[in-house]
Amino acid sequence: MDVSFKLCFLLFPSRLPNRALHGPSWRMTQRLPPSLTPLDTARAALLRDVEVIAPVELTLAEAVGCLAAGTRLLASYPPHDVAAADGWALRANDLVGASAYSPLPLAQPPAWVEAGDAMPAGCDCVLDADAVEASGPLVQVLAEGVPGQGVRRAGSDIAETVPGLIEGYPVDPAALLLARVAGVDKLSVRRPRLRIVNVPGANVSMHLIADTARAAGLEVQMCKAGGRDALSIAEAIGDPACDLLVTIGGSGVGRRDEAVAALARHGAVLAHGLALLPGRTAAVARIGPVPVVALPGAPDHALAVWFALVLPLIDHLSARQPRRQMTLPLARKIASSVGIAEIALLIRDHQAWLPLAVGEWSLQAIARADAWLLIPASHEGFAAGEPVDAYLMRT
Repeated sequence: MDVSFKLCFLLFPSRLPNRALHGPSWRMTQRLPPSLTPLDTARAALLRDVEVIAPVELTLAEAVGCLAAGTRLLASYPPHDVAAADGWALRANDLVGASAYSPLPLAQPPAWVEAGDAMPAGCDCVLDADAVEASGPLVQVLAEGVPGQGVRRAGSDIAETVPGLIEGYPVDPAALLLARVAGVDKLSVRRPRLRIVNVPGANVSMHLIADTARAAGLEVQMCKAGGRDALSIAEAIGDPACDLLVTIGGSGVGRRDEAVAALARHGAVLAHGLALLPGRTAAVARIGPVPVVALPGAPDHALAVWFALVLPLIDHLSARQPRRQMTLPLARKIASSVGIAEIALLIRDHQAWLPLAVGEWSLQAIARADAWLLIPASHEGFAAGEPVDAYLMRT
């Protein structure tokens, strides 16, 4: 078998003769190829010819978690000087020398302002209520003031030159705060449409992935296959009107695993069997222009493939800026096998990353983890004390 044909076999196994696939009596146990596809190769095949999606206008409540489409300068806020506290609005230069021992009489009572009120013309400070004596026939000031005391200056919260939203970054509650006070009702964002096809028996993983996707700002469509056979899964996939599709469960080599065969009925399977732990039995495919990832049914394997393959796809579709990483030394070494990419879960222990799980993860480790670390296939691991760049679980 020459090199070019072998590469085609690894990347495009669905292109092999498959006349029996469409027969009503077709049954064939899924098999992994003799050589697992490198993670980088599978990722490149998945992203090939995938375009950035068009922006949409969403309300502020709908936009949270989505990626900002374009950098937006918000109107300055407050638009004018306002009182930062309840009190008397006065001019600081008129109060020089005023004290309880030397009250300063005023010809007219000062204006009373509530927090948030616009400052009266000519006033530049706000004194507390007990700093002005107005019980007798005369109004007296019992304290000095300084310019800006008790005042929130125009543009102090939002300056005209500071962007409220930056392209490619998530819309978080802080960004929504700035948008609301600036009077913005809608935001332009990129929100990929994710379709999840759940194969019976993978409910835990299905909810984990759906919740993770919603937290990342995706629009999630969910459906469940009527059975684990290829025909039922293919019917659930249908004609996907989405930006990306994932199946959950049935990607392995068990006698009842037929998700990859179902994908082959609709389009091209680009790779099945990845050099990745967890996540060895995952597959990547294409149905028309829609990129597809078949996630294994086990929660740790599904989440690992989500990190390694689906997140880069989402980032590409959304034109996201690089994800946040944190560099800390390892509290203890991580060993890894050359030739297989592995993902380690980490927890922050003071100023170091403490490995929780490598290769296989418990549900408790998933719940406790603060970050995840991709160990390249060419790497043997990391020594204790070596700084590593880990992706935060919650960004």
